[in-house]
Amino acid sequence: MPGTGRLTGMDDEIRSARERGWRELDEIDRALERGEIDAAGWHARTTDLTEASYLSADTPQGQSGHSGDADRWEQARRLVLDACQRPGSFLDVGCANGLLMESVARWSDGAVEPYGVEISAGLADLARRRCPQWTDRIWTANAADWSPGRTFTYVRSGLDYVPAAHRAAYVAKLLDLVEPGGRLIIGTFNEETDEPRTAEALQDWGFAVAGSGTREHRHPRLSYRVVWVSRAD
Repeated sequence: MPGTGRLTGMDDEIRSARERGWRELDEIDRALERGEIDAAGWHARTTDLTEASYLSADTPQGQSGHSGDADRWEQARRLVLDACQRPGSFLDVGCANGLLMESVARWSDGAVEPYGVEISAGLADLARRRCPQWTDRIWTANAADWSPGRTFTYVRSGLDYVPAAHRAAYVAKLLDLVEPGGRLIIGTFNEETDEPRTAEALQDWGFAVAGSGTREHRHPRLSYRVVWVSRAD
């Protein structure tokens, strides 16, 4: 699914470096603001846009929303493990083709047990085909109103998987999926290095940011970033 945070007030060149397809996504946001669609329509349109882009990609990275090769994928995504400081289960919300599930299992030497949920039926089916060993761990659902009947040590998501006005409630919903002592991980995402807007938004909504990780981005004004919120024991 899309990368975290469509933000206004920045130049087009930076927005393009942060996020592919931002113009189309902005138009969907405006349609919601104008009342032409509701939240369900927003999810349908963003899912259609994402599914078409990802399924047409010819690399595993592209099928998971990343434009680079395997080395750049690792540079951009491995920092999710900064939040995973003990073995446990890892739910990837918006798991796309399952590549991040595979990656965290490999990068952690099996200490992190991956699970996935994906709103796009086409992408969820692709993930099951690519990762047949985890077929029963990959659900097709909208995590915004989904109840798996269990909790996870780590839950990873982006914030832009829901409309902007729904994001505080979405974070609270996802925290309910985190086991006591576990963490909700937001990211990874591209963000201007000197403007930690995602962490600030979480704090404004009343969530205490317990930690963050960052890696160098190929664009000099951006960083790859992840932040996390802990659930009390």
